[in-house]
Amino acid sequence: MADNEQRGIMLVAEAEKKLKSAQGFFGTLFGSSTKIEDACEMYHQAANAFKMAKKWTAAGSAYCEAAELHLKSGSRHDAASSYVDAGNCYKKTDPQEAISCLMKAVELYTDMGRFTIAAKHLISIAELYEVNDIEKAISCYEQAADYYRGEESNSSANKCLLNVAKYCAQLEQYEKAIEIYEQIATSSLESSLLKYSAKEYFFRAGLCHLCVDLLNAQHALPKYEELSPNFSDSRECKFLKELIEKLEEQDIDGFTDSVKNYDSISRLDQWYTTILLRIKKSIQDAPDLR
Repeated sequence: MADNEQRGIMLVAEAEKKLKSAQGFFGTLFGSSTKIEDACEMYHQAANAFKMAKKWTAAGSAYCEAAELHLKSGSRHDAASSYVDAGNCYKKTDPQEAISCLMKAVELYTDMGRFTIAAKHLISIAELYEVNDIEKAISCYEQAADYYRGEESNSSANKCLLNVAKYCAQLEQYEKAIEIYEQIATSSLESSLLKYSAKEYFFRAGLCHLCVDLLNAQHALPKYEELSPNFSDSRECKFLKELIEKLEEQDIDGFTDSVKNYDSISRLDQWYTTILLRIKKSIQDAPDLR
């Protein structure tokens, strides 16, 4: 590994030397373009050596140098690819720098009209933001969804929007989450392949309704049943009805038992657990619910 790191350092030094010679008077007149290409290749080789040595920051830096040289030589596609490579290296050591590099790649791809690949990297940026800035993650997922929709990749767009809905619900932006879940559930019913997934989205929308207001859920549930017989006959629908009943009765113990019973059959993940705890708290906070 030490040998690879040393090789990377030497290659960077050689690349810098090439660039300096390209900037001289004679370099400007003779072969500067070739020297820049050579320097760019050296930066790529250096980045690969640093990667083998697991020196991720140095590798990311070398890829960034290569990206800038690609831009100077007019190769936006190669520049974008190098920024993506840099971002992938920085992911391991410096998430903010990774975001910066990937965003540069996104800008280049959108300028070139490569919206599908731009959307893919926006998702990578969103995943990095998920750690400590959910609002920015939501924004990136929404932008990715817009790009996918523009390219008629509706399935990919919906996957992004489901992440938007999930995080909006976590941030208590329930109305927005409900709108997305209902929209995707309804559109899923139009596809023979996707119609069975609609029940999950109606279920999530129903839980978000319960977070907002019991009356909202009471009105929404019959609409969901009418739209989707699969949902009407599902365990999810039965569970929602039980939760509504326990809320109407202000029965905290019964609510808890219903959740436990459901969880024993269909394991509830962290999102469901968080939402259900909020609904349970609403029983405790509103003793005059009836």
